[in-house]
Amino acid sequence: MPYFISYSIQPFSFFIGLFTGLVLAFLISKARPLWDEARTNLREQREASQARRSTGIEENHRRITLRRAQGMHLAAPLFALDEILQQPLVLAPPSIISPGEAYTSEDTISQTLPYLPMWTEMASIYNAQTLTLPQAISKQSNLILIGQLGIGKTVALAHLASLAANRSELLGEQKDLVPFLLHVAELKIPINDPKSVLNPIVDAVSEFAPIMDLGRFPGFTQIIFQTGRAMLLVDGMDELPPAGQQLVSDYFKILIQAYPKTKIITTGTPDYVDGLISLGFTPLGLMTWKSADKDQFIQRWGELWNQTVALEAWAQTGPKQVDPILLNTWLATDNIHLNPFELTLKVWGAYAGDTLGPQVTESIATHIRRISPSNIPIAALEALAMQVILTTQPIFDSYKGSEWVKSFEPAEEKPANADAETIISKDGSEEKTPAKKKNEKKSAVPSFGLIGKLIASGLLSSHEGNRIRFAHPIFGGYLAGRALSSYGADDTILNQPDWAGKHLALNYMAMYGDASSIVQKMLEWSRLPMHRPLLVAARWLRDAPRNTPWRGKLMATLASILQMNALPLALRAQVISAFIASNDQSVATLFRQLLISNSPELVQLGALGCGAVYDSKSISALSNVLDTPNISSRRAACMALVAIGTNEALEVVAHALLNGDEDLRRAAAEALANDRQEGHAMLNDGSSMQDIMVRRSVVFGLARIPEAWATEILVKMQTEDDQWIVRNVATEVVASQSVPNSRIPRKLKPPSESPWLIEFAGKQGVGISPGAPATDLLLLALKGDDPDLRLAALPYLKFTPTEGVINGIYNAMYRDDPELREYAYNILWEIGISGAKLPDPVQFGLG
Repeated sequence: MPYFISYSIQPFSFFIGLFTGLVLAFLISKARPLWDEARTNLREQREASQARRSTGIEENHRRITLRRAQGMHLAAPLFALDEILQQPLVLAPPSIISPGEAYTSEDTISQTLPYLPMWTEMASIYNAQTLTLPQAISKQSNLILIGQLGIGKTVALAHLASLAANRSELLGEQKDLVPFLLHVAELKIPINDPKSVLNPIVDAVSEFAPIMDLGRFPGFTQIIFQTGRAMLLVDGMDELPPAGQQLVSDYFKILIQAYPKTKIITTGTPDYVDGLISLGFTPLGLMTWKSADKDQFIQRWGELWNQTVALEAWAQTGPKQVDPILLNTWLATDNIHLNPFELTLKVWGAYAGDTLGPQVTESIATHIRRISPSNIPIAALEALAMQVILTTQPIFDSYKGSEWVKSFEPAEEKPANADAETIISKDGSEEKTPAKKKNEKKSAVPSFGLIGKLIASGLLSSHEGNRIRFAHPIFGGYLAGRALSSYGADDTILNQPDWAGKHLALNYMAMYGDASSIVQKMLEWSRLPMHRPLLVAARWLRDAPRNTPWRGKLMATLASILQMNALPLALRAQVISAFIASNDQSVATLFRQLLISNSPELVQLGALGCGAVYDSKSISALSNVLDTPNISSRRAACMALVAIGTNEALEVVAHALLNGDEDLRRAAAEALANDRQEGHAMLNDGSSMQDIMVRRSVVFGLARIPEAWATEILVKMQTEDDQWIVRNVATEVVASQSVPNSRIPRKLKPPSESPWLIEFAGKQGVGISPGAPATDLLLLALKGDDPDLRLAALPYLKFTPTEGVINGIYNAMYRDDPELREYAYNILWEIGISGAKLPDPVQFGLG
């Protein structure tokens, strides 16, 4: 018989239990944030504990990084970097336009001089707006420092690493960043596992770490990157061919995905930075030195030389030292077109008394002779450099290097291959490498033969894994160019992808041989919108013989592009820059002819050219330009007259300040700010003149002078001037100096978070999905009539360079809107250097 147990439910007990459960559930739900907070606090305490334990290793790392950075410059055997440093500056890029947001107002120089990060010579001459490196990194944007080889990119990275290592107050909020300074040759990439993304950095930096820190260094590095305190400074990216650059870019992509707060600064050339633009990197043109910077460098070198080097025994027993005043006077001449690398070698040769001559190539040859072992023939160096270029391997294996120069190797010093192992290289060929004993650590510096001697001398640099490179790519390019000028490898070089080694070798080939066929092919390949091959060849004009057969044709092609009024001003200004850099006596005549053109833009470019070559014969013609109606031409004429700097030229500008219309007076005042002597004195005097319009204009000139005395006058004028029109302008100018600089590069907000784009999408009746590029919507804004929306759309479109996007940007560039045209050209330049192929505008019915 079944046995059942019956239960009766007591209502009171049921409701008590239910109430208790609800209360407990409520308390648990309320306590969950407290538990989460407690877990977070525990994690933070654990990380803080780890950070405290890593304090010692961090200090060691900072000290070692500082020591390395102070030796990363050409004159490191003589002086520490900070002793001889000229502060690196970058050309301030245009403001990123975001409708509804305030941005930095433009002065006369930025309104007149096109933005040319690829040719910063004119920006240096005309004192265009610049940023210090601490300013440039202040808004969380990853950067590419671009410029020609020898302009000082390595020094810029070393300077930034030194500031970070010292926790310099100049870095502001970034002062606690931990610098990781390395060369691409030290990165073991690609990596097989994204989880090991930090391993290449750890391995590279560990080479310099104390033995006691090696075990803790991986954990320390991981903490720094996890907490967003890492500043990764990677040198040598500009030396790589495109395939090598893409490897580094792919590595950066994985690193950014794993550690998005990492700040990365690397180097690039103005012609290619494959893969970086799409990752959100901002290219910034490194400024060339001004004349005052060069004079200061020469003066400082002389002081340091006499305090240190001149007291050494070898200097005391050598030739009698020339009077430093006479030596500096001689050195200060004919330096206009020298970059920092070239000027350093020129000054070094003069003070050491071993220079082979005054030419750039003679300074390079002097230094190679100075540091190379005496028993190694120059032909061996040329053979090595030529193979580096022909094989597109700026970073090569030491054993391969030994193979390239084995015919110059003394028999007794040839590396033994008796115990060599046969391996299969990437191209399928067999190679011999010396067998290693078990557990033997690979040596970074071969101790045998010619390659070992070159490493010991400093002409070659070695890295872990038997990786070798020329200490500076210009040494390799110079040696390769000499060899290739008689080797007959024109087609081999031309068919290579664009990279720094190729361009360097071609430059020196054009000096030592007939480059007519090479130039002809580059002119045939050159096309809109960039004309890159033409402008690359134009850089050879400075050093090429004046009677070379291809010179006239190249200059004629440049002149024809200059006169195409439909082209962007930035492209034609590059042609002006090429003419200036050529140091050809005929360009001054060309610039004067442009001053009487019917095209206001040609007059503007001609005026900028006249000032940049300091052509005193153009003063009368520039004075006539001040009477023309076009304000851009008149601004350029004022800038040119101040650059020429003679009494006659400055008197013309002073007359414009005293008697011109409102626009001309302001242009004259702002131009005078570029002259530290007479110009500044005129502005100082003008601040107290009776003429209201003069005082008002002077305010704009003083605003361009970042010195205490100018600020004091502005503050006084805003409170004490008896005319409200002057006080108001002074007040606006003083207030603007405390507004954040909108020209500092920053990361773009995602399209789905951009207020102006969201508003525009709402008016179109569409939405923006998170993570979507919103390309169609951006193209619609670019085609619209709102000028601010057109400018705001362009920076986003460079991340999706499809044929439709490029077509849209081309159409924007050819619209009748000068500001949009220049902005569009700059975006196309960024797309082009990122590796995307830019078709000829003719393909779209333009140009």
